[in-house]
Amino acid sequence: MKRERAFPSFKWVLLLPALMLAAVVAAVALAACGGGEEGATPEATRPVRLNLGAEPRTLDPALATDEVSINVIQNLFVALTRVEEETSRIVPYLAKSWDVSEDGTVYTFHLRDDVKWSDGTPVTAHDVEYGIKRTLNPETASEYAYVLYLIDGAAPYNMGESNDVNAVGVTALDDMTLEVKLSEGAAYFPAIAALWVMMPQPQGAIEQYGDAWTEPSNIVTSGAYLLNSWKHGTSLSLKKNPDYFNAADVQIGQIDFVMIDEESTAMALYEAGDLDALFGTTVPLADLDRVKADPTLSKELTIYPELSTYFYDFNLEKPPFDNVLVRKAFAAAIDREALASEITKGGELPTTVFTAPGNFGAVGPGNGVGIEFDPEQAAAWLAEAGYPNGDGLPEITLWFDTSDRHEKVAQAVQAMWKRYLGVDVKLANQEFSTYIDTVLTDAPQVFRMTWGSDYPDANGWLNDVFNSQSGNNLGHFADEHFDELVTKAATDPDPEERLTLYSEAERILVEDDAALIPVFHETDPQLTKPYLVRTKAPFGGQQLFNWRLQEA
Repeated sequence: MKRERAFPSFKWVLLLPALMLAAVVAAVALAACGGGEEGATPEATRPVRLNLGAEPRTLDPALATDEVSINVIQNLFVALTRVEEETSRIVPYLAKSWDVSEDGTVYTFHLRDDVKWSDGTPVTAHDVEYGIKRTLNPETASEYAYVLYLIDGAAPYNMGESNDVNAVGVTALDDMTLEVKLSEGAAYFPAIAALWVMMPQPQGAIEQYGDAWTEPSNIVTSGAYLLNSWKHGTSLSLKKNPDYFNAADVQIGQIDFVMIDEESTAMALYEAGDLDALFGTTVPLADLDRVKADPTLSKELTIYPELSTYFYDFNLEKPPFDNVLVRKAFAAAIDREALASEITKGGELPTTVFTAPGNFGAVGPGNGVGIEFDPEQAAAWLAEAGYPNGDGLPEITLWFDTSDRHEKVAQAVQAMWKRYLGVDVKLANQEFSTYIDTVLTDAPQVFRMTWGSDYPDANGWLNDVFNSQSGNNLGHFADEHFDELVTKAATDPDPEERLTLYSEAERILVEDDAALIPVFHETDPQLTKPYLVRTKAPFGGQQLFNWRLQEA
């Protein structure tokens, strides 16, 4: 359910056999598990001011699904591994190294012994075991638990088919050693280990405070920052954790967030000097040309590529989009090139496929997969469905989360559907948190979404989102052959076979069944003051502990 991410290739991770991967991991671990860099920059003397973009829905690693929440969680908690931003490799974090069995099904993580909870107690393998099993516990109701289904016994436990938590293949062998057994080999598992759902969780605080355990007075964390304050709906502040194992390299002592979803308002604050970077929102469409032409702002503008896809999802259980011909007609009536060149203007890559470039298994542009812009074919499909020129269609509303950018794109799409199909479509929007609740509870007929990588493999797109059993399958897409393809591809040891399976699955999703309308692969136009040095993580939340502030 995330919105926006970035893209170098991780193909090397996915093509390595288990033994070679283990050797590479061991070498990386030796290079990366040391302390801080020599000559670390002195700590900043003032807070960095950012716009979070919205209220986090949760700070509970077991429950987070959205980028706003994950961006905060990434800095409050440690995961077993993390993505190295400059190289996009998966490197050690809480785990200083790990071993992989010859058949690739058993991972043994060796943990650092200098990581503490904010209450002073050590973080141990037992905390990781507890966290994973809590995420999988059906009573937790984690919407991301399915990501862990490659762990032996995880799926039946999470789906209530087994009550035996001890049958889940996660075991703390001792305080500093965690064993994870997979049902089948998965070379990308170290990337899964970087996700928030595999973070250690503080059992004592959770059991003492229940749902309120993430409030500032109750929360116990393990990462580079502590939760300094959280005024719900207004602001959130992070403070450097002096006991973080790599505190010497955390240069920014405090980060103060506002929660503004209106891009124009955030832009005004940035230009007034009240924000050091936009962060949670992008440069408004209305301002992008002006920014590019401005001698000062143009130097502060960076357009980051995103490993994500902007798309319109259909609820296949709600008329008229329960009819595949109607879905195809609406897909063929969108001029994506015009949207990117005339509306968004941020270097977005128009697309007819879902899986973004940079993921293993992505179908590259120009491969003939998907439904291209074709007004005549669109009109023909709509007529064949029984609605010539839109006659007889029920009322249709296109939904999106509140944003200047989303509104302008939706207005352009609305005009295209009117021009090429003769259909009057209404628009509706909601504030981000409310919108997410809406689409999770009862998705509208057609609604805007962006999906970004959790890990760089098509499994995280096709299987994790559109498998009929996935909690992210908000539009109720179900195709037995598609499920068979993505299930097989998840564990197939042959990379070439996996590519073939994903290509076929992608075609079913976006062309044969037209379950969604891919629009473009995203970019992230950002403004940053020249005295703030920022990094960009391709997935898994932004690592603010790597940012640097040079006094303004």
